[in-house]
Amino acid sequence: PWTPKYEDGKLYGRGGADDGYAVYASIAAVQELKRQNVPHPRIVGLIETCEESGSRDLLPYIDALKPRMGNVALVVCLDSGAGNYDQLWLTTSLRGMASGTLKVEILTEGIHSGDASGLVPSSFRIMRQVLDRLEDSATGRLLPASFHCEVPADRLAQARATAAILGEEVYKRFPWAHYDCGGSTVFALPTTTDPVQALLKRTWEPTLSVTGAEGFPALQDAGNVLRPYTAFKLSLRLPPLVDAAQAVQELKALLEDNAPYQAKVTFQSGGGATGWNAPATTPWFEQALNEASQAHFGAPCGYIGQGGTIPLMNMLSEGFPTAQMMVCGVLGPKSNAHGPNEFLHVPYAKRLTASVAHVMAAMTRQAAATA
Repeated sequence: PWTPKYEDGKLYGRGGADDGYAVYASIAAVQELKRQNVPHPRIVGLIETCEESGSRDLLPYIDALKPRMGNVALVVCLDSGAGNYDQLWLTTSLRGMASGTLKVEILTEGIHSGDASGLVPSSFRIMRQVLDRLEDSATGRLLPASFHCEVPADRLAQARATAAILGEEVYKRFPWAHYDCGGSTVFALPTTTDPVQALLKRTWEPTLSVTGAEGFPALQDAGNVLRPYTAFKLSLRLPPLVDAAQAVQELKALLEDNAPYQAKVTFQSGGGATGWNAPATTPWFEQALNEASQAHFGAPCGYIGQGGTIPLMNMLSEGFPTAQMMVCGVLGPKSNAHGPNEFLHVPYAKRLTASVAHVMAAMTRQAAATA
C-alpha cells in the first residue's frame, strides 16, 4: 500500500483516492480555467489535513477566516465517492458516526476453563448479551428508536433513480467471500438484494460494526483458559439527521447500565461526528452539474448518498449556510478506501477535475445573467 503502482488507468497506493489527489485536482481546475481565459468567480482554497482525525480544529479556523472568505456561494469538496466511473456523481448525504471501546471484565486473571467454566460466565457471552441491547443480531437492525430517522422524500426519490442506474452493482461491487459447492461457486449474500433498499441501508440506516478486539490470544497461543475480559472496538454509523453527541451518551448508558452478573462493563467513547444532508439544489447548480457531466462523461449527473462520514461537511454547512455544496469524489467501485489496494481511477479523476472547472465557470455565467 505504500509503494505507488500505476496499472490499467489506476494509481494504487494508500491515501491517493481518499483523498490525496484533491488538492492537486482543485489547483488543476483553477489553472485550466486561467489557461483558457475562462471567466470564473473568486476562488479560495482551504486545505485541511486532519480530516481522518476528526477535523476538530477546522470550525475555529473557518470562523477566524470568514471575513477573508467573504460571501461563499459554492463549496467544492473532493473527499467523497462515485456510484460508477461513467458519470459525475454528487453526494447528497453522509452518515454520522459514534465510536468507542466496549470492555467486559469478569475476572482479574485468566483461570483454567476446566475448573471454572459453567460457574464463571464467559466475558464473551456477557459481551453478546450487552450488544443484544443495541442490535438485533438476526437482522442487524439497531434497536434504539432514537438512532433512526425518516428518509426525506427527495432522498428516497433520488435513491430510486440511482438504483435504476446501478442495479445489482450496488451490492455486487464488494469482494464477497465465495467457495465451490458441487462445481458451482457460491457467494456470500448481502442483507438485501433490492437495489433501492441496498442504497438506503448503507446511507440512511444506523449500523453497528466491530472493527477491533482485545483480550484474545492468537489461535496458536490459545489454551484452555477462561479469559478475564473481552473488549471490542465499536463503530456505529448513524443516519445523516441523528445528533452524534446525543447518540454517544445514549449508547454509553445503554451498554453500561445493569450489567449481567454485575460484571464490570465500560464504554469509553472515541467521539462522534454528526452526519450531513445536503441543502436543496438550486436550478443553476443542477443545470451546471448536468452540463458538466454530459460534456465530460456523456451522461447526466447522478445523485447518491454515501455511507461514510466527512466531519468537515457539517462544519462547512454551518459556516456557509447559503452555499451550494459540490461534494464529489473518485471512490467508486472497488477503489477500497483505507484498504491495502486502494486506487485512484485516473481517467475519472481527470473528468471530475474538468467537471469542477465547468461548474465554477457556470457559476460566473449565472451571476452575470442575474446581475
